[in-house]
Order: sequence, then C-alpha cells, then structure tokens
Amino acid sequence: MAIKFQYNKTSLGELGKQLKMRQKALPTIKSKESALRSEVKRAKDSAQGYLEELERLKASYDYMVALWGEFDCDLLRIKDVELDVQKIAGVRTPVLKDVEFEERDYDLFTSPIWYAEGIEILKSLARLGIEFEVFNRKMELLDYARRKTTQKVNLYEKVQIPGYEDAIRKIKRFMEDEENLSKSAQKIVKTKQQQAEEGSML
Repeated sequence: MAIKFQYNKTSLGELGKQLKMRQKALPTIKSKESALRSEVKRAKDSAQGYLEELERLKASYDYMVALWGEFDCDLLRIKDVELDVQKIAGVRTPVLKDVEFEERDYDLFTSPIWYAEGIEILKSLARLGIEFEVFNRKMELLDYARRKTTQKVNLYEKVQIPGYEDAIRKIKRFMEDEENLSKSAQKIVKTKQQQAEEGSML
C-alpha cells in the first residue's frame, strides 16, 4: 500500500497523526486478537465435548436399537429453540437458553412400556445435538472475527506503520536538504555581497 504524501509540513503533520493513531490502536487490536484466539479454542473444545457426549449417549443406548423401529416418531418434536446473544470481544455470539419440546399424548396401556424412557432419551440427544450446533456456530463466528483482526494487526504492523514511518523520514530528509540548500544559497549571496562591497570600497 503506497502512502500518498507531499513534501511539506502539513503532510508531515497529517502523517504523524495517522502513525500515532495506528501505534496507539495496535496493542488494543493485538489483545483483542489474543482474546478471540482463546475464545475460539474454548468454543471448539466445548463443541467437541458436546459431540463426544452425544456419541457416548448414543452408544449407551445401542441395546435399544431394535426397539426404535416400533417407536412412534410423532410423539415428540422440537417446538422452539430459544437463543440469546452474548458479546465476546465485540463479537455477537449465540447462547442456547432453552429447547422447548412438544409431546403428543399416547396410551399408557397399549404403548410399549419403554416409550417414556425413549422420549427422555430423544430429548437428551436433541438437546446435546443443538448445544453442539450452537457452539460450532459460535466457534465459526469467533474464528472469522479472529482472522479479520489478525489481518488488521498484520496490515498495521507490516504495512501501514512502516509505510508512514518511511514517508515521514522522506519528508524530513527533503525538508532538511531544502533548508541546507537555502542556507548555502544565503551564504553564497552574503559572500558575493561582501565581495561586491569590498570591491566598491577600493
């Protein structure tokens, strides 16, 4: 990224302000990146934990696999998933508040005895599955924000700050050279005037 500037004091002042602003913002952006990095890891670990718990729960009910064929799938459905929003390092992420189920009545005398347990098992599996999806989404949102923040850190650190410093250095050199030339020119003029005055005195 080429920084546009002019060789004058106004441009020097403007570049100085831009440089200071970025140097001040850099530590804040770096700490945000660090916070996001740890939150991404935490969300990833939580999602993995829910997934493992889901697999463990499924495995613990493998003995019932033959019974699920006679289970009436219309007995239970998810009515609503209540989500809330939590801000983490300025990023809005979802938080699961509640899962609302709708149960249909069934005849306790004619239905298999294990239906009540089956409904509770399905509720647990559904809740864990939803919890996993929420944490997975949270991880995606946080990781996206972390990547954007990392890009900004790199832009400031590797491109803009060195670019502004280089431009300021160039302007200062130019102004020093101009000042030196001006002083040299003044000395030459002064010397010529003195020589002319000395020559007219003779």
